[in-house]
Amino acid sequence: MPTKNVLLICGGGSTEHDVSLVSVKHIRECLGHIPNVNLKTVEITKSGEWIDDSGSKFTLEPKMFDLAIPCIHGHPGETGDIQSYFEMIGLPYLGCNSETSKMCFNKITTKLWATALGVPNTPYFFLSDLSDENLQKAKAFHALHGDVVIKASNQGSSVGCYLVEKNKDSVDTIKKAFGFSPFVLIEKRMFPREIEVSVYEFDGKLQISYPGEIVCPSKFYSFEEKYSQESLTTTETIAKNLTPEIVKKITEHSTKLYHGLKLRHLSRIDFFVEGNEIYLNEINTFPGLTPISMFPKMMEANGHSFRTFLSQHINSL
Repeated sequence: MPTKNVLLICGGGSTEHDVSLVSVKHIRECLGHIPNVNLKTVEITKSGEWIDDSGSKFTLEPKMFDLAIPCIHGHPGETGDIQSYFEMIGLPYLGCNSETSKMCFNKITTKLWATALGVPNTPYFFLSDLSDENLQKAKAFHALHGDVVIKASNQGSSVGCYLVEKNKDSVDTIKKAFGFSPFVLIEKRMFPREIEVSVYEFDGKLQISYPGEIVCPSKFYSFEEKYSQESLTTTETIAKNLTPEIVKKITEHSTKLYHGLKLRHLSRIDFFVEGNEIYLNEINTFPGLTPISMFPKMMEANGHSFRTFLSQHINSL
């Protein structure tokens, strides 16, 4: 096979910067076993500089590489910004396109699209500003549904995400969430099983893994619960005690979302399951890819090598 010059880009400066650096180590290790790859790794630092693996400042120019792998969680990777840049300079890249990335990173847009595609999601209300009218509607939603979760619309890893219990005032929390995003989402609090699937293309076909599960004893998967060493949350690569009907419905929903939102190459789709009811939680267009991340673990459990997945897409782009 001809040599492929590959740009592996990580960091980005968002709240998920350090997670990206762990993911990129795993990808580098996998790429090291693919013989026709000539690899260049670049980190976008928290101050916005592009630094290559020799420690030098780096400037990306057209025609330097055959393709890019934007291993960036949150901004500017999952937000579609860096994909727009790659598209502008004509550089092929792994992952969802700029428009899909932007739509899926916005929690409100994702819910609107899911509804349009016939995929159920949790009851919600969203605000575009702090007008008295909107705050009164938010209070009414809170009173109707009891406990609510207030989320900044354009953040990952549960940043700007807060639980507000019944009979507690939500206005200050809404204002806090607006500090992270221009829109704020309010959802009815659920007490579900948190189920997710790896959705990816392998051998030219769409593959949807058997569901895995996030087991969170607190039932509120906060930023601290995700990343703190004191977290009691565990993961199951293969979720237990799911009925065939639930698995079938999750597969159907995932297929609708994949095609309807024009996902590409890889994504992780997360669901809530309460009894026999299934609700979309979120779509991650470039999920965590550390050795212990759910996406590669569910892919491997589905019978497919992550290394082979990378090799296939590098040689097809």
